[in-house]
Amino acid sequence: MNYSYALLARGLLPEISLIVGALLVLAYDLIRGRQHTLAERRTAALCIGATALIAAILDSVSLGALGPIYGHNFILDHLALATRTGVLGLALLTLGVTAGAKLLRHPAEYVAIILFATAGFTLMAAAHHLLVAFVALELASLSLYVLAGFDKDQRASAEAALKYFLFGGMATAFLLFGFSLIYGVTGELEFSRIAQSLAHGHMTPLLALALVMVLVAFGFKAAAAPFHLWAPDAYEGAPTPSTALIASASKLAGFILFLRLLWPGLSSLAGDVATAGNSGGWLILVALLAGASLLLGNLAALAQSNLRRLLAYSAIAHTGAMLLGVIAAGSAGVGPLFYYLATYGVATVGAFGVIAVLEPQGRCQKISDVAGLYQRSPLLAGCLTVFILSLAGIPPLAGFFGKFAVFAAALQIGGVAGPAGWLTLLAIALSAVALYYYLIVLKQALVVAPAAENAARIRVPTATALTLLIAVGLLLGLGLFPSLVLGLF
Repeated sequence: MNYSYALLARGLLPEISLIVGALLVLAYDLIRGRQHTLAERRTAALCIGATALIAAILDSVSLGALGPIYGHNFILDHLALATRTGVLGLALLTLGVTAGAKLLRHPAEYVAIILFATAGFTLMAAAHHLLVAFVALELASLSLYVLAGFDKDQRASAEAALKYFLFGGMATAFLLFGFSLIYGVTGELEFSRIAQSLAHGHMTPLLALALVMVLVAFGFKAAAAPFHLWAPDAYEGAPTPSTALIASASKLAGFILFLRLLWPGLSSLAGDVATAGNSGGWLILVALLAGASLLLGNLAALAQSNLRRLLAYSAIAHTGAMLLGVIAAGSAGVGPLFYYLATYGVATVGAFGVIAVLEPQGRCQKISDVAGLYQRSPLLAGCLTVFILSLAGIPPLAGFFGKFAVFAAALQIGGVAGPAGWLTLLAIALSAVALYYYLIVLKQALVVAPAAENAARIRVPTATALTLLIAVGLLLGLGLFPSLVLGLF
């Protein structure tokens, strides 16, 4: 095995760029930033942070697919390359959203923590070892807890951070317990060696308990029902750019990490969902999580009057559809799931970007707060329309082809008559429910007249306007040419 430190440093160039960028942000603000206004400090921090992210993207693309490095602890394959580039791009969009959001007290620290969280995401994309996966996941998670509670002027932000931290800490305990049981049974930490150790084994009580623990932790991290209770409060109370990062890049990196563990590492324990008489395994547990998330997310979203909570419950519903992609990845590959995750992330960052611009102009919590947006800012109204329709799965936007690719892949597992087919039909039926509550938002933005106190024109900062237009372009471009992403796999 090759344990070359030089190759390790080369393979982790994106992470090095992010960490150096975070330190530079803090150093500049400490040395020079205190002489300027808060807005100027934020601009400087965002410029340094964006430079670090662009450097990390260039590092990732220039490295390409190196394969296993440092004794198979990291795997830099095409999936890792695509995921790294995806989370870096979503983090860059988040910084663009931050430029138009409410001004926080410590902008340099905020941008630095975003870079630390992104470093955790990129490590999760390449992790092929239980300890590396755990360290990467916790680096990202601890950063997100801080980001959720960063708005010290709002009690809701502190409440969001506390609930997110408590549920996340519980999930970490489940994850460590599950990892320790896997190591105890197999004696291995690398995913490929775990797969070899389990290749000719059978499901034992300890392995069954380990699978349950890992999937419970995954359910917490992905906000899958019934482990979703932190998500609505975190989405509602956290600063808007923090919510955008939690809902997009975090979800992309988390799903890819657990996909690597479940399919290559624990594929021999997957079981079968192609027929009604399945043999047991983690696939049936994932299917149950998917069904519960689809039902609860879509039905609970119908009752919401708070825009952020509506997006939170819709995120839970999307998690259910993404879990269908996890089920289908064993036969159709990772392409459909990655496409869904990436395009959902872009639409989510864009939607929260619109909310971020509205907040400094006045409170933006209720759905009615976006009433008359077409009069107040045609740009924001047009962008929000694209983002909402993509989340709803309307062609030719990328959200439609993401759902289509995942549902088509899932239907290939035993056809309509099998459990995977039933679950897919449920997801398709609930997509009509989702369209209804998404159209409620668009009705307020495009049809209803603005209230007298919210009738003033909205000024959109240049950086945020450019970010929103880039997101719109990505959703249109990837919707018209889905092979640009699907062809990578």
